[in-house]
Amino acid sequence: MVHPSYNARCQKAISALKSEGRYRSFANLKRQCTSFPKADSISMHGTRQIKIWCSNDYLGMGQHPSVLRAMQSALETCGAGSGGTRNISGTTSYHVMLEKELASLHGKEAALLFSSGYVANQSSLSTLVQLFGGCMVLSDADNHASMIDGIRFGRGPKQIWRHNDLEHLEELLIRLPLDEPKIIAFESVYSMDGDIAPIAKICDLAEQYNAMTYLDEVHAVGLYGEMGGGIAEREGLLDRVDVINGTLAKAFGTMGGYIAASTSICDAIRSYAPGFIFTTSLAPTLVAGALASVQHLKSSNSERTLHQLRARQLKVRLTAIGLPVIANDSHIVPVLVGCPTTCKAITDQLMEDHAIYVQPINYPTVPRGTERLRLCPSPVHSMDDIDELVDALDSIWRKMDLARIQSLEAAE
Repeated sequence: MVHPSYNARCQKAISALKSEGRYRSFANLKRQCTSFPKADSISMHGTRQIKIWCSNDYLGMGQHPSVLRAMQSALETCGAGSGGTRNISGTTSYHVMLEKELASLHGKEAALLFSSGYVANQSSLSTLVQLFGGCMVLSDADNHASMIDGIRFGRGPKQIWRHNDLEHLEELLIRLPLDEPKIIAFESVYSMDGDIAPIAKICDLAEQYNAMTYLDEVHAVGLYGEMGGGIAEREGLLDRVDVINGTLAKAFGTMGGYIAASTSICDAIRSYAPGFIFTTSLAPTLVAGALASVQHLKSSNSERTLHQLRARQLKVRLTAIGLPVIANDSHIVPVLVGCPTTCKAITDQLMEDHAIYVQPINYPTVPRGTERLRLCPSPVHSMDDIDELVDALDSIWRKMDLARIQSLEAAE
């Protein structure tokens, strides 16, 4: 039995989170297949139907008929699990086919599957740094925790450049020896503010100063580009980016992560990365579903078109009532609150009084003082759903007497 002092230390840490208003509670949900964004919320008081407004299943592909059919077929064909790591019986024909499909999606020679996008970043970056021997990593200040961990685990030198600041990036690059290895690590769509990196100009600098580019597209794959290859595809830059990281758990609606790159890079990471070598491979059912999702979105733009429309409509509606929406050119709809306790109070009221689920976004996901709601409209949210959300937020803002910004309509 654990000594009471250890429990006491854990409880002290939890109490600190609660005192700051940053303690997070899980929502016990049961999604309703074919009826997303509807779900059942289960609590000690019973079950009631709610609507989800913070899911990263951006396009609703987690319930798409072709995805469900593929998963059911794989389950009946291969069973539940993969049976081991990729090196020990865990490589199925589904894994091979999906990697080929992902390589094609990003215009690369090869791709490599991981258990999650987090593990893909952590394993790939750390392994590349170690393989390149003393490789300098230049990391955007707003990079995801998985990239930060990967750079840290690589135990090589690093420099942080100010978010999307090309002048600062060049200042750092110009000081480094041209012939020494270096990696510029950045994202395309930054998921909390929704801003987009200047990929072409970063590639210009990488080519000028002999650096490799490592681009995280997890919040863009499936959503942008003619085939869903992300911002790099949309902007015609696939051939200029060296390594692309993506996820299967957001727009593609299933689970897992991957990188797409040259054959030699993927083979080296496959051969040296502990996070790949020693992890049981994704279940064939998940891989089959992801394969169907990628293939569908390669040829269908209807989901992407409606998704962008819903995001624009929600931003316009919220701005019109004076809510502090952080402006951006992506599908992310962040509403700035600026206080963790207020942020949680808003989301509690949304759930309790309006049956709308939104998770508060607090530190360390975002800097202190920038706490926010992060709203995720999807093609399966209707205009009635948007009306309900906007009316609910308007009511809560009024009830809590929260600050508003003057809308352009009101100014005119």
